[in-house]
Amino acid sequence: MMKRAVIFGLACLVLVSCATKEPEEKPKAEPPRLVGRIASIPPDRRFVLIQSFGKWTAEPGTILTTRGADQRSANLLVTGEALGQFAAADLQSGQVELGDAVYSQHIPKPTTPADPAAEPPATEIPPVEDAKNPQKTSD
Repeated sequence: MMKRAVIFGLACLVLVSCATKEPEEKPKAEPPRLVGRIASIPPDRRFVLIQSFGKWTAEPGTILTTRGADQRSANLLVTGEALGQFAAADLQSGQVELGDAVYSQHIPKPTTPADPAAEPPATEIPPVEDAKNPQKTSD
């Protein structure tokens, strides 16, 4: 009976020690940052020119959002074309008007360590024997 009580007590301690591990801290998401305004909308095109407020760079393919005075919103895709304080972006969805605020939200890229075990091993392909001239092997 005493042996069971000791084993039960040890099992409780093991379970309690597992429960006290603190969860890993996730990087906090930054709020969207005001980066510019819609400066130009060509009438027959699906792109806009963004006038940046201060120094700002965005990689091609970055998604930006806009907000209008009447709660309009749109998604823009940065094209990578820029000249001075102006940058081009393709209109992906929504509606924009001149002067709409343009926001960028920095989302850190996931850092995955290079795991050589995850790559499939290189397979060695044996040479193909010529059917007309098979090589003779000496025993």
